Amino acid sequence: MFRLAHLSDIHLSPLPRPTWRQLTGKRLTGYMNWRLNRKGEMANAALPHLVRDWQSRAVDHTVISGDLVNLALPQEFANAKNWLQPLGAVDDISLVPGNHDAYVRGSLKQFCRVFAPWMRGDMPENGDIFFPWLRRRGPVALIGVSSAIVTPPFCAAGFFDKPQAFRLGRILQRTGEEGLFRIVIIHHPPLFHATSWHKRLWGIRRFQAEIAAHGAELVLHGHTHLPTLSSLPGKDGGVPVAGVASATQSFGGHKPPAAYNLFEIGRKTDKTWHCALIRRGIVDNKNIVAGQERQILRQ
Repeated sequence: MFRLAHLSDIHLSPLPRPTWRQLTGKRLTGYMNWRLNRKGEMANAALPHLVRDWQSRAVDHTVISGDLVNLALPQEFANAKNWLQPLGAVDDISLVPGNHDAYVRGSLKQFCRVFAPWMRGDMPENGDIFFPWLRRRGPVALIGVSSAIVTPPFCAAGFFDKPQAFRLGRILQRTGEEGLFRIVIIHHPPLFHATSWHKRLWGIRRFQAEIAAHGAELVLHGHTHLPTLSSLPGKDGGVPVAGVASATQSFGGHKPPAAYNLFEIGRKTDKTWHCALIRRGIVDNKNIVAGQERQILRQ
């Protein structure tokens, strides 16, 4: 049995004090939004409780599907790295970036430089091409896709381009032939109507076409801060698509409180799998973590 934890949208706080020079363009509006709205709802108080809970579950691997930070300040990246390092070996934790990690021009490149050890795939990197990365872990193939791009103020959209689609198709084909349980990780939900137009993924059809052509066993995303479960057409049947609440959402806010997904994956035959989803999260204002529901995704 392979056990995988899935967290997303850490939005690590407290927010470092930015300089006036850093508060230009989108960072200014983002900083005001944090001070007026997000500061009270996104708090790190719940995060240590989630960490202790998932680390007590004998997890084989942990995936974080983006938005480690808020404004992509250099000090935020340093703080996030310091938070991440004690959680486990870099081979046991995998990342993809979210829109907040690519908040302004140059920040995505900095994110990839700082967090490269957690995204280093099995295949040699080709220049600056990071994505999709592939990390084989036991019976599982983890495939990390980037939807993170710089966007104007009041926009949180993502983009999945043709070069990534081509490489994703090749990886899915190869790992499918290897008989691995293929998990694709992306920040933005690759689904129509999953969020408002200014927060959506551009290139949804392109992503869905690769899943339909080559198949996958599971798709994980973040971005919406919601514990959703959907499905996409795959080569050999439906592919579950799971979202998750933000890992730092306070109890009693307008979004579900902090939680993580726990997947139990096991091989039934050479070509069939068992997969269960257990959602665990904060259930009261004392930050108690408990199981919320269990769903069978493949049986």
